Amino acid sequence: MRLHVGRRTGTGVAGRWWQLAAVGTAFCVVGDAAPTPAPVAVSTLMRRDLAELPGKEALMLTVEYAPGASSQPHRHDAEVFVYVLEGAVVMQLAGQPRQTLGPGETFHEGPADVHVTSANASATAPAKILVVMLKDKGRPVSQPASAP
Repeated sequence: MRLHVGRRTGTGVAGRWWQLAAVGTAFCVVGDAAPTPAPVAVSTLMRRDLAELPGKEALMLTVEYAPGASSQPHRHDAEVFVYVLEGAVVMQLAGQPRQTLGPGETFHEGPADVHVTSANASATAPAKILVVMLKDKGRPVSQPASAP
């Protein structure tokens, strides 16, 4: 699959893989210090079975990147659609060039793609994306890039 970048297509979507990256890092506590927010925050907006496609489900979420935040290389085994809401993000699929995307731009990952770079392009401002994922029901949202 090729990386697709577009402008305001009216569709924005991608995956919940970010949720797995954020799990366990939602808060860090050092001694008596107050918890600090995770560098990547995921909010699930909707999850629905697709009646016309038995065994498939759609997932919609937002992913908020703190300044300088990024995720580890991963894959989704799903169709993933991303729409940039705020800030700028750097996205790259294995074998493809890095792309810096701003508000209104889109990104797509296919089921066989490995997402090698997913990061906030700014060290000082947050970034937020809308993600829609079409996946097999019961399959993990995200897996490390090395997983089978």
